Amino acid sequence: MSQKCDGPYRAQADSVPWAAGGTVVVLVALLGGVAVYAFASALAAVNALLAIAVNVVAAVGVAPTAWRWRFTPVVRWVLAGAAAAVVLGWLAAIISVIS
Repeated sequence: MSQKCDGPYRAQADSVPWAAGGTVVVLVALLGGVAVYAFASALAAVNALLAIAVNVVAAVGVAPTAWRWRFTPVVRWVLAGAAAAVVLGWLAAIISVIS
C-alpha cells in the first residue's frame, strides 16, 4: 500500500465543496486575524521585540503540523483560513504601529 506524494486524502476535482470551504476560510481568517492582531498589539505595548519573537515562534511551531494536515478534507479549509489570519493579523499590527 503506497501513498501518492499528494497525500492520503486527495479528493477528486468534482467533489470539492468550494462554497462551504470558502465560508470556513473567510470565517477562520476573520476571527483568527482579530485574535492575532489583539495578541500582537498587547505584546507590542509591553515590548515590540517580544511581540515579534513570540509571533514568529508560534508561527514556526505550528507550521510542521499544518504541513502534515494540509490534505485532510475538512482541516485543509481551516488551515487555509488560519494561514490567512496570521498574515492579516500581522499586516494589521504593522499598519497600526506605523500609523
